[in-house]
Formats: sequence, structure tokens, C-alpha cells
Amino acid sequence: MISVYKIKPKFQQLLMPILKGLHKIGISANQITISSILLSLIIGVSFWFAGSNKYLFLALPIGLFMRMALNALDGMMARTYNQQTKKGEILNEIGDVISDLFIFFPLLIFEKDNLYLIVAFLCLSIVNEFAGILGKVVSNNRQYDGPMGKSDRALVIGLYGLLSFFSIGLGNYSSLIFSGIIILILISTITRIKKALK
Repeated sequence: MISVYKIKPKFQQLLMPILKGLHKIGISANQITISSILLSLIIGVSFWFAGSNKYLFLALPIGLFMRMALNALDGMMARTYNQQTKKGEILNEIGDVISDLFIFFPLLIFEKDNLYLIVAFLCLSIVNEFAGILGKVVSNNRQYDGPMGKSDRALVIGLYGLLSFFSIGLGNYSSLIFSGIIILILISTITRIKKALK
């Protein structure tokens, strides 16, 4: 399945100098994970108030790129420097879900005509991550398959923020776009479950 997640190895290579620098100053994997959650809260708050200041919409593309980097770095730090713990794994998984809710929740005020679709998007995003975690429980392999996994959703919402900054609304296409996103999340979730069962 096509997914932004496929480029993760190349992205991680680019982050190696930053990883070494963070390790040198004593930053741990869990500290990076917590930083990612706090960043997500800042992104969500900025998005919430973006209606009164369009520059706050830029928190989405910029902030989500930074969050993607932090999400890659915490796993790299844990694996490279032997910091993998059960506590860190739980923090990472719960942190991802909480972070998504922080960031996506303001869609409820910007897409008032599509409230049911936005609620479905929020709920199915959580279910999608849960399906990925179930893969580890059932088959000992965490599932990341797309389309519309965590990285893909971040890309879409980042683009949403960029379009909003330039005052380019989705208009009548909004319901169609979010309906398509929901279908892709469902496909991703079913794919993860099927792979876990194999």
C-alpha cells in the first residue's frame, strides 16, 4: 500500500546527525517522546485559534513536520542506544493517539458543516492505531500499513493548514475529501488486521 511511511528509512538517515547530537547532551528516548506530545498540544492550540490569526495555520505544516522528526528520533534513540523499555513503548503508543487528538480536534470548529465526518475521522484514526498495536499482540509485529496511516494523516492535515493559510478553502469538496480520507483509513485498518492474522 502507498504510504508516506515508506520513506521513513531515508528520513531517518537524514536525522542521524541530530540523533547523535541529542545523545551527546544526554537526551533520552522518553524525553523526545514527551517533547513530541507537548509539541502536539502547542500545534493543536495554535490550530484552534487560527481563525483569528491565519499565521497560526502554519503551525500545522511546520509543527507536524517537527513532530514527524521527533517520532522518528525517539525510536531511533531507543534502538541505537539500547533504551527500549516497556514504559517507553506504552508512552510512545498512547502519546501518538493523544497527540493526534490534540492536533485534529480543532477541525470540529473549522469544518462545522462536516461534524459527523470529522468525528468519524477522529474515532477511526484511533481505531487505526489500535489495529496497528494489535498486530504486535497477535503476531509480535507492529503494523504500520497505509493508506492513511499516522504519517499520511499528518501530511493531509499539514496540507490543510497550508491551504488555509493561503485562504484556499475546500468548499463543496470538503465532505468528499474527508469521506475519501475515512475510506482510506478503513482500508488501512483492515489491511493491518489481515496482516496481523497472517
